[in-house]
Amino acid sequence: MRIHRVRGLAALATVASLASLSTLAACSSSDDKSADGKVTITVEGWRPGDEQATIDTVKKQAQLFMDDHPDIIVKPVEWQWTAETFATQLAGNTLPTTFRVPFTDTKGLAERQQIADVTDLVNALPYAADFNPSVLDAVKGTDGKIYGLPSDVYGVGLHYNRDLFEQAGLDPDSPPTTWDEVRADAKQIADQTGQAGYVQMSVNNTGGWMLTTLTYALGGRMESVDGTEATIDNPGTAQGLQMLHDMRWTDDSMGKNTGYEWTPINEAFAAGKIGMYMSGSDVYNALTTTNQIDPAQYGLAALPLADNAEAGILGGGSVNAVSAKATPEEQAAAVQWADFYRVQKLYNEDAAVLDAKTLVAADQPVGTPTLPVFDEATYQKTQQWIAPYVNVPLDQMSSFVDRIFSQQLIPEPASHTQEVYGLLDSVVQKVLTDENADIASLLSDADSQAQQLLDAS
Repeated sequence: MRIHRVRGLAALATVASLASLSTLAACSSSDDKSADGKVTITVEGWRPGDEQATIDTVKKQAQLFMDDHPDIIVKPVEWQWTAETFATQLAGNTLPTTFRVPFTDTKGLAERQQIADVTDLVNALPYAADFNPSVLDAVKGTDGKIYGLPSDVYGVGLHYNRDLFEQAGLDPDSPPTTWDEVRADAKQIADQTGQAGYVQMSVNNTGGWMLTTLTYALGGRMESVDGTEATIDNPGTAQGLQMLHDMRWTDDSMGKNTGYEWTPINEAFAAGKIGMYMSGSDVYNALTTTNQIDPAQYGLAALPLADNAEAGILGGGSVNAVSAKATPEEQAAAVQWADFYRVQKLYNEDAAVLDAKTLVAADQPVGTPTLPVFDEATYQKTQQWIAPYVNVPLDQMSSFVDRIFSQQLIPEPASHTQEVYGLLDSVVQKVLTDENADIASLLSDADSQAQQLLDAS
């Protein structure tokens, strides 16, 4: 759900890609260009709070792109997708020309004609036929057209603090593999260190996002596959909420702060105040570039799954969308930029190597585990290309890397995703703030409210 920034910045585009997109741009009206014949686009650059090295790297990449595209001016701006601000920015026309949104938002934005149809531009790319089909489907509207370029795909993992594990007498090289072990380790960390052993996000739609993740791991679902039936009131969700209740009120292992979302939880984890939490596998990038975590204390494990054929990990990602208000030439320029900046490094050896070298020179992370936008074979090739430049502690992430491709990946709920997550926020908050919360009643009410949303579609 949340956009997890992947720091890899592609530094080379193939001649075929540039030629095909330039041809499309040349077919557009000359009225779309400025007096000097150049097209100007604003692009998502860096998050609020990013360190100067990150900002400088983005600007360097923009200059490299403009050197290769003298007819395009790229202006990176500070921006980050959040559920609470996006709608206001969209209505106020303050978004960049191109920006990333979660897969779950793509179809709704497309139906409301708020992002551009870039089917021809994406199909002109040399790797268009090689996308992971499920990834490409995530960026299509209900009309079957393509509304952006996918670039970042993640599976949720269990992030843990190796220092707190050691202080609590736990082995940081043997992270928990079951939810019973998560609960036991969380209590031991809390008892021995005084820090929260495990924390769950709960506000601004992240509570619903992570409750859905926990539900998937326990074999439940929040909606039917086609998004027409709410299934929130299921045994997996009930089990997950009961576990959170017991960790909060019986074990006292979750600390007193029950209002975390993505940014604050990252800050607290980097500061050594949290033993474990769930988030996208690529959050290590933000922890290093924004929160200055000590890499030695970081660990990443595969999410524990119940012994249930339906259990799996929540997978999501983001699409590089283009404003529907962009001119045809701006749309073409925006797709060229997304191709150059985010995707070429996933497919082209020269781009991958140059990107890795550029990031290493700027002291940015290289090699953080993500899921493949293309097939697994392409992913493995990319890892081989960048292996000499990897500067993240992969040996401390082996539990995740070794198991991620053998686990069932489950997409986020198909319909009214963010609204459903918002409903579930209040359920999680109630359980974490009221020891006597009636979980069965909360789930029944949330299920009814979600069904009303789905019926209104």
